Amino acid sequence: MRQQLVLWLLALLQYRGAQLEHNSPIPYQRVDQHHGAIEADFEICSDCGLLDPIISIDWRHAMYTTLKFLAAAAGTCAVLAVAIAFAAGAEAKAVTDKYTLKVPGGLAFSEFRGYEDWAVIAISENGGRIAAILGNPKMVNAYKSGIPGNGKPFPDGSRLAKIHWNPKQVQAEPGQPTVPGNLDNVDFMVKDSKRFADSGGWGWASFNVDPTSGALAPATLSSKPPQANDAKCGFACHSIAKTKDFVFTDYGKR
Repeated sequence: MRQQLVLWLLALLQYRGAQLEHNSPIPYQRVDQHHGAIEADFEICSDCGLLDPIISIDWRHAMYTTLKFLAAAAGTCAVLAVAIAFAAGAEAKAVTDKYTLKVPGGLAFSEFRGYEDWAVIAISENGGRIAAILGNPKMVNAYKSGIPGNGKPFPDGSRLAKIHWNPKQVQAEPGQPTVPGNLDNVDFMVKDSKRFADSGGWGWASFNVDPTSGALAPATLSSKPPQANDAKCGFACHSIAKTKDFVFTDYGKR
C-alpha cells in the first residue's frame, strides 16, 4: 500500500511538472509521451473517486522530474510552510504553558520544573481520585536517611508533587485494572524554613485542571482545599502531621 502511494504521488508530480514546463494542460493519459520516466494511464477509482494510475517506472528519471517540480514549487511551499508554522504557533500560544502559572502571592509552577521525572515516593487513593506522590532528589535522599522517622526535619530545597487523576477501569486487560484517567489536579509543597517561617517552613500550591480545556490554573478560595493568595493552602491540613515535619506520606518500601 505504501509503495503504491509513493508511485501514485510520483506520477502525479511528474504530470504537474510537465504542465509547468510546457505551460499548458497535458492529458493525464499522455504523461508517458512528455517524460519517459513514468508510463501511466489514469482512471477514476470507483470507490474513492481519486485518480488511479497503472504505472511502469524509471526511478532515476522519475526522481529527476519530481525534484524539478518541487524546485519550481519551492516558493509557494515556503510561503505555505511559514503560514502553517504561524498558525501552529498561534494555536500553541492559545494553550497556556503550565510553567508560566503562579499563585498570586504564592508559589510559581516553574519552581517545580521537571517534577514529571521525579521518583515515585508512594501512591494513594482518596476521595474517588488516585494519586502519585513524587519527590525531588533532595526529598528522596532525606527519606532514605531516615527522615522524618529519626526526628529530623526535611532539609530546605526538599520538594513534593502530588498528581491526581480521575480513575478509569480498563475492561480489555486482565483483571480490569483501575488506572489513571484524565488529569485532575497537581499539588506542590517545598521546604524553605526562612521563606515560609510562618507555615512550618513549608509552602504549598495547588493547580486544578479545567475539564473543558484541559488547561491547568491556580486553585482558588472556592477550590477544595481553598487556596488564598499565599502559599499556605496546605498548612491547616498538614498541621496534624507536625511531628513528621508536616509530611503525610511515608516512603514506600521497594
